[in-house]
Amino acid sequence: MPADANQNGDIFGGWIMAQVDIAGSISAVRLAKGRVATVAVNSFLFKQPVFVGDLVSLYAEVIRVGRTSITVNVEVYAQRKPEREEIVKVTEATLTYVAVDENRRPRVVSAQQ
Repeated sequence: MPADANQNGDIFGGWIMAQVDIAGSISAVRLAKGRVATVAVNSFLFKQPVFVGDLVSLYAEVIRVGRTSITVNVEVYAQRKPEREEIVKVTEATLTYVAVDENRRPRVVSAQQ
């Protein structure tokens, strides 16, 4: 949407960051079987810009499970102009989530996956 882009037609990095957090949290929630909170953005690399009109796909993979934490790697790809079918990796990030209980306190992640 126009509010998510600058005057040159590049999507704001903050919008991409929000989508990455959502994608990563989905994997973490499924594994934790409940609520999680983002506790760290371990790394975030913008490799190429995302343009208005790009089709953006995000892929998340759990890479580490601790006692209460789950670390997820997220890769973001953009498909430029459908008629050319050019797909480029635009962002990669690693985030850590902590499983939380109904009082928002850390809880143990079940050993059963």
